[in-house]
Order: sequence, then C-alpha cells, then structure tokens
Amino acid sequence: MVSGSKNQTDSPAMTLKILIPWIPTLILLYLPVISPSNFTYPAVFNFGDSNSDTGGLTAGVAFPVGAPNGETYFNKPSGRFCDGRLIIDFLMDSMDLPYLNAYLDSIGAPSFRTGCNFATGGATILPANAASLSPFSFGLQVAQFIRFKARVLELLGKDKKLQKILPLEDYFRDGLYGFDVGQNDLDGAFYSKSEDQVAAFIPTILSEFEAGVERLYNEGARNLWIHGMGPLGCLARIIATFGKDASKLDQFGCVNSHNRAAKLFNSQLHSLCAKLGSQLPQVNVTYVDIFAIKLNLIANFSQLGFKESIAACCGYGGPPLNFDNRIACGQTKSLNGSLVTAKPCDNTTEYVNWDGNHYTEAANLYVSSQILTGKFSDPPLTEFTISPSAFRTGFRKRFRFF
Repeated sequence: MVSGSKNQTDSPAMTLKILIPWIPTLILLYLPVISPSNFTYPAVFNFGDSNSDTGGLTAGVAFPVGAPNGETYFNKPSGRFCDGRLIIDFLMDSMDLPYLNAYLDSIGAPSFRTGCNFATGGATILPANAASLSPFSFGLQVAQFIRFKARVLELLGKDKKLQKILPLEDYFRDGLYGFDVGQNDLDGAFYSKSEDQVAAFIPTILSEFEAGVERLYNEGARNLWIHGMGPLGCLARIIATFGKDASKLDQFGCVNSHNRAAKLFNSQLHSLCAKLGSQLPQVNVTYVDIFAIKLNLIANFSQLGFKESIAACCGYGGPPLNFDNRIACGQTKSLNGSLVTAKPCDNTTEYVNWDGNHYTEAANLYVSSQILTGKFSDPPLTEFTISPSAFRTGFRKRFRFF
C-alpha cells in the first residue's frame, strides 16, 4: 500500500470522543461520539515534521524508516515514524478523504486529487543548515507548494482528464492548510542554549513561521489549521538526555525545562494565530491545543487503557524508558561487546510512545479523537453527537480494529 492509500469503506467517517484500540483482554470503553459538523474540506495541504510525515523524508533523502515501522496498520513500512497511522491520517479519515501522499514521493503514480503532504521528518521552521536531518524546512515546503500549485494549474489547463489525480483550482481556495511544525527548532536549540536562551529564541522562530503562512495566504490559502506543540519534555529521548537529575522532572517524569519552553512557544503561537486572523482578510485560523491533549493522555494513561506513558514500545534498554540514543527502533548493533536489537513491544496499544520520539498509532487515535471534539481548538469546532451503538458499527468498519 502506498503512503497515500487506504481501504475504502461503506460507512461515513464518524470519529470518537474516546476509544481505546482493540485489545482482546481489555474491556472497551464505548462513549458517545463527537464529530465536528464543520470539519469538511475538499482537499488538505499539509506542512510539518515527522509528526505528520507520510513518506516525505524517506522519498526525499532515502532516510531509512524500515520495519517495524508500519507494522500495526500498513503491515509494512509506510514512510511514517510510527507503528501505524498518524494524527493526520485519522483527520483525513474523519473527512472521508484518502490518506495524503507525500509531495516528494513519485513512485506508484500517487494521486494528489484531495491534497498533498509537504511535511518531512526532521523539518524545522528556521532554514536548514548542514547539520539538519532534513533539508526541507518550512520555507522550502512553502516554496514546494507554490511550485506544486503552479504546475497543477498549468497541467489542468492543458488536459482536463488530469482532474482525476490533481486538485481542482478552487480546492486551493477551499482546502484546509495544516501545520504541525516547530518541535525540532526547540528540541535542537536545547543542545546549545540555556532554557532562557531558548525562550528568547522563540520569537525568531515564529517570525519565520508567520512569513511562510503569509506567503501561502498570498497564494490563496484561507483555511489555516495550526497545531500547537506537544509536551516535548515527555519524550523518552529527551528524558534520557536531559532528565538524569530527578529534580529536573515533573510528577509524570517529564523534563520541566522542555515542557515550559513548549508551553511558551504555544502561547506565542496562539497569539500569532489571533493576529493572523485579525489582519488577513477572509482567513479562517484555527489553533489546536495539542499540548493539553497529549499531557492529559500521559497523566491519565492507565485510565485510558494504556500501560506505559513514557517508555518506548520499540527500543532498547528496558525500564523505565526502554530507550538508548545509540540504537534506533528496528536497528541491530554491537553495544558494549554484544549484538543487540531495538525490538518492538508485544502489544503497541499498551504504549503511548512508539520509539522514544514519536507516538504509537493507539496514542495518535486518542489525540485525534480529542481534536475532533472541538474542545481543544480556538475557535471551537461545531459539534454533534451520535449514539454509542452507531459509533460502534461505523467505527469498526472504518478503522478495522475488530
């Protein structure tokens, strides 16, 4: 299955208020579903990093995102840094749209009819440098979109048959422009800056983001969907590196400094969203508080059906983090004279964290369900409720969990 494909179903996408993915021995929680009635767009154009990369880094620089990535849903690597689907995949499902193909992935005759994904793992808002994992920073992603749009309109002008695989002209005006980027800027800054210096650096990062968004607005973008940053200090890699002193950790085992920086970033990003909404005519800007959703998941993981909130499912080293910077998920290396493999856990639905840096499909499902309640967005999404029985029928068909 190529990165942008998915199984078709005979049921409209009804999203959940809260659901724990199937575990044979677990009693499932069935609560009323909340689905936003105004979260429907003809196409999605997405910008970001590995949190929403559906194959861009793999295609762009041949970055190895091999097994066991993809094992839960795709049954093979799909270019995603996850055992299965990402938040962006579940949001596409909620609109009954195919999963987004990566702009950089030309293999398999991908369709861009309902959007395109410019996100790549390792991407930053600020321009990349020689040490960057990904050369495809936010500004370059915006430039790629501008070329994409121009090329699409040129081709459609010559051959209307291409409408089957390319977005229509009005999709660029009516489509949703998604953003989930900035985490790598803060993450990288902590390796060379103090917390105060990182905090002082945030306005520079957001100034670059604002410039990129304004370029997209000038290209016709009118519906902006902007994710705040998650709790950076709760990632196993960050804890392993910066949390060796227990006094630097909070009650959940997360690194305080990184979470404070993430919250400051989000506060300023939220203010920027309000500024964009007031200054750009005919624009709709929605800010989504990802930090609150993910921190709630980490704080209440056991009540939500998970067994591990911080430890990596796929890693090496055992409790409490099961993470070793020297070996990535799926790799086999010689460490301390022994040949070891960073293996996945037996049941990914028990873990919030996948590989020390990213979330599992089960966690992404929960986060998506909370996004779609509309309660964590500004302005809030309009909602309607369906019955638990309708949810159970529709959701099982849509997501193939049972």
